[in-house]
Amino acid sequence: MLSLDQLRPDLAHPAGSKDLEEEGDQHGGPELPPRGPLLGSWRQDVSLNCKSSPEDGAARAWTTFYYNLLQSCLQQAGLPETVDRTLEPRQGCPGMEVTMCLLGSPSSFFSVLLEGGAQSPGNLLLCLSPSWLTKVPAAGRPAEASLLVSKAVAFHPGGLTFLEEFVPPRRVTYFLGELGPRAGRGREVAELSREVGCPLGSSAELARLLEDRLLTRQLLAQGGKVAVPATLALTYKPPQQLRGQASTQNLRRVELSGKEGQEGLVEEEVETFLQLGTLGDAHQVAVKPGGWRWHGSHAMSLHPRSDPGAVVRAVLALLEKLEEEESILVEAVCPPVQVLQPAASRSLPSQPELAIRVCAVVCRTQGDRPLTSQMVCRVGRQEQPLRHQAALPQSLDTALAACGLSEPATVEALRRRVQEAAEAALDAVLALEATLSPEHRGGRQAQTDVLGVDMALTPVGPGGSLSPVLLELNSSLCLEACGLLEGQWARRGQRCQWAAAGPLVETMLRRSARHLMEGKHLLVVGAGGYSKKFVWEAARDYGLKLHLVESDPNHFASQLVQTFIHFDVTEHRKDEENARHLAEVVRARGLQLDGCLSYWDDCLVLTALLCEELGLRGCPPAAMSLAKQKSQTQAHLLQCRGPRWPAPSLYAVPCCPLQAPDDVERAARSVPLPGVMKLEFGAGAVGVRLVEDASQCRAHFARISQDLRGEADHPGIGLGWGNAMLLMEFVAGTEHDVDVVIFSGRLLGAFVSDNGPTRLPGFTETAACMPTGLAPEREAQLIQAAYQCCLGCGLLDGVFNVEMKLTASGPRLIEINPRMGGFYLRDWIQELYGVDLLLAAAMVACGIPPALPARPRARAHLVGVMCVVSQHLQALSSTASREALQALHERGLIRLNLLEEELVPGEYEEPYCSVACAGGSPGEARQRLLGLCQGLGIDAPNYPVAHFLSHFK
Repeated sequence: MLSLDQLRPDLAHPAGSKDLEEEGDQHGGPELPPRGPLLGSWRQDVSLNCKSSPEDGAARAWTTFYYNLLQSCLQQAGLPETVDRTLEPRQGCPGMEVTMCLLGSPSSFFSVLLEGGAQSPGNLLLCLSPSWLTKVPAAGRPAEASLLVSKAVAFHPGGLTFLEEFVPPRRVTYFLGELGPRAGRGREVAELSREVGCPLGSSAELARLLEDRLLTRQLLAQGGKVAVPATLALTYKPPQQLRGQASTQNLRRVELSGKEGQEGLVEEEVETFLQLGTLGDAHQVAVKPGGWRWHGSHAMSLHPRSDPGAVVRAVLALLEKLEEEESILVEAVCPPVQVLQPAASRSLPSQPELAIRVCAVVCRTQGDRPLTSQMVCRVGRQEQPLRHQAALPQSLDTALAACGLSEPATVEALRRRVQEAAEAALDAVLALEATLSPEHRGGRQAQTDVLGVDMALTPVGPGGSLSPVLLELNSSLCLEACGLLEGQWARRGQRCQWAAAGPLVETMLRRSARHLMEGKHLLVVGAGGYSKKFVWEAARDYGLKLHLVESDPNHFASQLVQTFIHFDVTEHRKDEENARHLAEVVRARGLQLDGCLSYWDDCLVLTALLCEELGLRGCPPAAMSLAKQKSQTQAHLLQCRGPRWPAPSLYAVPCCPLQAPDDVERAARSVPLPGVMKLEFGAGAVGVRLVEDASQCRAHFARISQDLRGEADHPGIGLGWGNAMLLMEFVAGTEHDVDVVIFSGRLLGAFVSDNGPTRLPGFTETAACMPTGLAPEREAQLIQAAYQCCLGCGLLDGVFNVEMKLTASGPRLIEINPRMGGFYLRDWIQELYGVDLLLAAAMVACGIPPALPARPRARAHLVGVMCVVSQHLQALSSTASREALQALHERGLIRLNLLEEELVPGEYEEPYCSVACAGGSPGEARQRLLGLCQGLGIDAPNYPVAHFLSHFK
């Protein structure tokens, strides 16, 4: 049986081999770009030369080709052509901005470029030539180099592109290039990425491993989680990774001693293989070469299983061209999909059997977890090979419908199987990479961030249900195919839930942020309590150099930092004086700081004063003092009435400060009751209570005045500022947290969570859900309100937690916590969105805009409940003990956040821990959590978890 390869022998050899010196007119040869025309019209008088590194003829031809290819891609996507702005060079800030750089074919990376432009405007750059990049020695790392980009095409929202020059050049914080023997600039990409210190999304070393068909098939067959076709592999001097590897049920390896005189062995092995039961119902076998040199070639032929002679001849023909560490694969061709014809069409001639190939894009996400971001299909005749760029991509639903399979449950079940197989493939790759040394990975920062997984859909088992069988892995072909399908949707005004490149861009941003912050020196004021233990662990992971100011000389964090400064920070009446003294200590010790910040409520004003003394970035002390004092926050915002509408005054709630008993009487007359009484500088909802009349106001004020006098009575809730109180109007509605990231007054990120009803008359948090279940309009209202309230108070730089109530008439402000959100919030946001608020706060403190996606999308839903000692002491000492909860967390059944170290009951308590469950929907997560709480004894008559979760339906 002839295949297209046999009819086109010029395509049966890998580019760059001695057998392929003449490829025909549509190919420019190994050194020149393709000669085929790119249809369309755009300006040609653009500046593509790099003044510092002029190009020769062949290199210039590739640069021009890539520019024209980019314009063709933009035009076909309905986007404007690139604007040349090189006459006005952009002034960069080396080392202070995210710079993600791609080098390679614009069509391969087009979906990444558009998504990156939307998520991080102007920070994702396409280099059309290696000469636009320069390698220079990396500061502080003699064995590594930095990449500087002096020219690039910058991508912006809406598909706008600009050809830019950068003076001085921008330092690259993430690099991904197109690698492979058929990639136009593959050799230059490999050379540029070698020994660089910035994060790499791949490397020549990793690409050689992952795109070797035999190596990856061996890896996946051994894992047993991914089905691969029955394969006979004939190897010639196999690579180190394959030596000593045993054959598996579906993969038989035979090592050849040479390329000549192997006819007898080949014939014997082929005939034996074709008789094996593992080939199942396959009627055809494919013969193809394996090895890096052959990647992207079309050297494959199809043969009837019943004709071993043809198979042997094909193997021997390839054997002559084999080089060391290469192989020949004889594999079973997956049986085709039977087309189910509707009853009305059964009188027509039967349709041919169809082959369906699925192409899935899998990305490495937060915590090195694989995520399938998109999948597309190619459909064709069984007797013709289905290749990339030779068949139009279509959705899984469309491909299955063409075969008569449209039952939603069937389609969804198959989609899940494809997703599981694709993610298992990347899991196996990540496990392999973890065993490799930096040298064998291609650098300290080299890793695989995106993987294309090619699979065939084939009937399996007695029922003939479709199942995926993995054929091979690739680095960019699947990404290009998915991007093409998304482009087709976009032209019709449709947008898929997940862009194929979305998780990849988020990973690029996250790794860029880590790279920018590695080695930065930060002064942290106040170590905080047990709930802030994660700060020190995260700092070590990010490579931050922390210097700590803390009152407790025996605090556990004193042993986890570069420098420990013992200094009493609890006397807040002396904050200005203490700031001056601390600045003198810092200078005397010769600390060269990049930033100063605090994650602890009590130290926020002192930190702002210290930043002012040291000339470091931070909020003005007056703004921090205003946000810290709750009644002053509301009173100030009530006066912010314009000129822009809506003004912050719309969100403020009237309240009265209480310092003496007489203030209580006056407040009870002026503030509508019922109202809420709370500590003026409090935290954790300690002492917050609903009061319904003047007598309850007096009683609660007297009780707080007696019980909570100073820091020793309840450390960590702001009593170092005194125990003054306030009375504010009770606001009916649902409660929400809005965590915002602001840099130079610009809102860079916002994350909304929902809170459940509290146990009145107290306001200790009971339950939470993220992402919010609100309608998009309501969510946008909350974000806008939180942002405007922060700006109204002068909070222009930092990460802030804003507590809001959503009423029928819109959002109302409860209070602003001028620091990162507490309890579980940092952990949940990192888990769901891949954004670390701790790192974002550190970046702002260092004057670096945090690298956050403009449109963060949650990976799942989390619903959690708080445990308090007064209600759960018995459960927390038995069925829900710390050890039991930790074990469930490690198994992935719950998400546990421990907030206190000891089980200490008390009248003014804070939550001991947060227990959450994840799900694909809020309902699924809620049901899992409710069942778990009932089993662990957390749900009780006096603590009705179902009621606390009722807001999340």
